[in-house]
Amino acid sequence: MGIHVHLRVFAGRDYMTESNHSTFEHPEVQLAGTGYVAAYVAGIALMGLSLMLVKDHALDPTALGIAISGIAGLAALLQCVLLLHMTLSRTQIWQTVALVLFVPLFILTIGLTSWMFHGLYQRTMLRPIAASQAMAPAPLRAPR
Repeated sequence: MGIHVHLRVFAGRDYMTESNHSTFEHPEVQLAGTGYVAAYVAGIALMGLSLMLVKDHALDPTALGIAISGIAGLAALLQCVLLLHMTLSRTQIWQTVALVLFVPLFILTIGLTSWMFHGLYQRTMLRPIAASQAMAPAPLRAPR
């Protein structure tokens, strides 16, 4: 004796027992609209811009770091809005608030970790061989 479950959604079609091999006919794809394509194209364009800035050495190192950080932030914002549909609407407000509160914690975690590992090398790693030999005491010689 088994239980047979049918899921009927979207105009009475039976998606549990019917195979659908066309990706574009899937209900989630049809409901998505053009937001996913726009987010993908915008992400590719912004990352291409970053690549060109780095490849051509268009800016000095400090300005380049600021520009790439700004482009990455813009790409992340576009993906949050277009892919994750994070807005200030009543249905999405808590997800948006959670993301806004998470971002500073993420930046602090990465910053503190890099700061910790920056000083870790000088405190714990062995010196290079040349520096160790220069500081080593001279070997004792037997008298002649």
